[in-house]
Amino acid sequence: MAAVRVEAVLAAAEEQEAEKRRSITVEKELELEYDLGNLLAVDRNPPPAAALRGAGPRREALLQALARDNTQLLVSRLWELPAERAGGTGGPLVAQLPEPTFRLPREKPPPKPRPPTRWEQFARLKGIRRKKKTSLVWDEQAKEWRRRWGYRRAGGDPSRAWLAEVPAGADPDEDQFARLRREKRERVARNELNRLRNLARAHRAGSAVPAAPLHPTGHQDRDELRRVARVARVSTASLGRFQPRLPKESAEPPSRSGGKKRRFEPLLGNLAAERSRQLELLRDMGSKKPVLDITRAVNKQMRQEEAEAAAANKGKKQSKRGKRGRRQQRPGRSGKKSGARRQPQQQKPTGGGSGGGRRKKA
Repeated sequence: MAAVRVEAVLAAAEEQEAEKRRSITVEKELELEYDLGNLLAVDRNPPPAAALRGAGPRREALLQALARDNTQLLVSRLWELPAERAGGTGGPLVAQLPEPTFRLPREKPPPKPRPPTRWEQFARLKGIRRKKKTSLVWDEQAKEWRRRWGYRRAGGDPSRAWLAEVPAGADPDEDQFARLRREKRERVARNELNRLRNLARAHRAGSAVPAAPLHPTGHQDRDELRRVARVARVSTASLGRFQPRLPKESAEPPSRSGGKKRRFEPLLGNLAAERSRQLELLRDMGSKKPVLDITRAVNKQMRQEEAEAAAANKGKKQSKRGKRGRRQQRPGRSGKKSGARRQPQQQKPTGGGSGGGRRKKA
């Protein structure tokens, strides 16, 4: 009995080893369709329907066997391609894949073109073409080729030089090295602000939904006429609340959004999504690094700059207006002063008589 059991165990082990080392030859009724450029193999053979019914270990074993056979056929085709050694004789063997023939669908839509920056719009308007410059230039001081921009560029950083020239008309006691460092920080901050402005402008341009054109055509369908009537109605100051309705128009006043309502998440729904949102909120509250809203920060900076520019212009206008008013008021003020000076001279005799009468009374 013990010998029979040992033989059965050995036979099962041999079967497992044979299963692991199955032959590389796989037979199929219909040959697979290959696209070696995409490492793709399409199996047109119908699987046995009886084995795929239900969910169990039999179905999983069948699917694994199909996947293994198809992968073996694909790898066998790859070994038939011309190959070469990468990096010399001791390198790995690399196969040269052909051009792909099967067009795979995209997971996401193609990206939209980036909106042009203000400089790109100005250059296009003025016809300025960008000239491509080489990244390396000859440095006369170091006597070697260096980068045109960035770290260890040709000429070095002026703010880190050991000698700084004092420009004409500058204060001789001013620290020129500190001035160069300050100017560099200002340039970096200005470039960063321009970059954030471009990001905010691109964000606004991407989030804005362009309105559909309302061009009159010869044959307009019912939906287009209804949309044109709704747009014309909400163009008034009251959003069409006091406009006469059409015979078959709904009694509800139209809205600018075309009747779209806000969507609220259900109270009982996806608990995993709600848990992830709550954990993200707690993580943001517990982190020391604040969350920066680039769009809000850029808009705040732009509003602050506009307010400062408006205040400066208002101060200039008031100063000019004050100068004009003083110029116009000078003749009148001088006349008043002269009249005030003359009045005491005309009242001197009367004042003297009254003074004499007072003396007599005294």
